[in-house]
Amino acid sequence: MLGNFSYHNPTKLYFGKDSLQYLNEELPKYGKTVQLVYGGGSVRRNGIYDSVMQLLQSNGKTVVEDGGVMSNPTADKLREGAKLAREHNVDLILAVGGGSCCDYAKAVSVSAHCGDDPWEKYYIRFEEPDCRIIPVGCVLTMAGTGSEMNGGAVITNHEQKLKIGHVFGDEVMPKFSILNPEYTYTLPRRQMVAGIYDIFNHICEQYFSGEDDNTSDYLAEALMKSVIHSSLIAIENPEDYEARSNIMWTATWALNTLISRGKTTDWMVHMLGQAVGAYTDATHGMTLAAVSLPYYKKIMQYGMQKFVRFAREVWGIDTNELTDEEAAAAGLDAMESWMKSLGLTMHISELGATEEMLDGITSATIILDGGYKVLTKEEIKQVLKDSM
Repeated sequence: MLGNFSYHNPTKLYFGKDSLQYLNEELPKYGKTVQLVYGGGSVRRNGIYDSVMQLLQSNGKTVVEDGGVMSNPTADKLREGAKLAREHNVDLILAVGGGSCCDYAKAVSVSAHCGDDPWEKYYIRFEEPDCRIIPVGCVLTMAGTGSEMNGGAVITNHEQKLKIGHVFGDEVMPKFSILNPEYTYTLPRRQMVAGIYDIFNHICEQYFSGEDDNTSDYLAEALMKSVIHSSLIAIENPEDYEARSNIMWTATWALNTLISRGKTTDWMVHMLGQAVGAYTDATHGMTLAAVSLPYYKKIMQYGMQKFVRFAREVWGIDTNELTDEEAAAAGLDAMESWMKSLGLTMHISELGATEEMLDGITSATIILDGGYKVLTKEEIKQVLKDSM
């Protein structure tokens, strides 16, 4: 049954091979100074940086460069970026990169004029911004996080061994995002498949929760089937435009809050994966892959009918001659086979997690109550052990 909800998403998208040219429509809407956020240098090597800079310069912008954003942006980097934005009185933050750059840009947008330490305010106390927010735009180069059309911003604090996401409101969502699937072609295979699993798990987090027979569930099933189909093409031919465009478009719809309507949503796989990431600094999508199956096997009995439906509708398993337990398990087996075919990491030990870290990772795992079962700390530790 659908509950009461509201839905609003203010982000404007430009999608396709020529989408970067729409910067010419967006840039005049903002002031003179643009903080250009990017990562480790791949956008320089593949020419995207030069294309963006040319458009910024032709629109008369003063560019403040903020490079070196890491795959798991840190609290220290956030403070540096906020200081840069404040000192240059930045009018627009333009993120050119993947989800980490987009997340970081949004975090900087609410931190530059914040009178408090942003980590403490937003990631420990989970307060909302009460200061001037700098507008954000995104030029996406990796499909996965959906950060281009939501208010989420995940930041890691290595000193505190915490990796935490804050989902900000509409005013922090990117004002516009540019999505050219060709920009994802040069991603290393490992990053591509990590992004693909991030997309898939975003859908699972919303699907495996709440009531059945919800319109959101039908949308989720279609999106999951699209990811599965396109992923198998993309790993064989990374420059298949149709496959890469479908992956990119699905990533956006997987986490722009649409399919969460009427759902409680789970997000425990993300809490587990982020805790692992806080200790190992591992790639986000790989941490999710490594903890997913042990978690879903743990909660399967509490949401049995949805797991049976998952097997039937997403994986095409004939469940008529199977018990519910057999059908649900067959669905997870099919998911595991697909994950392995992509080359995903299936164990957290492969990401650098050790038995000695398990107590700390357990403590760093935030417990949420939107799924079929609220886990205890002991159960979380067992899931982590099963993930080793």
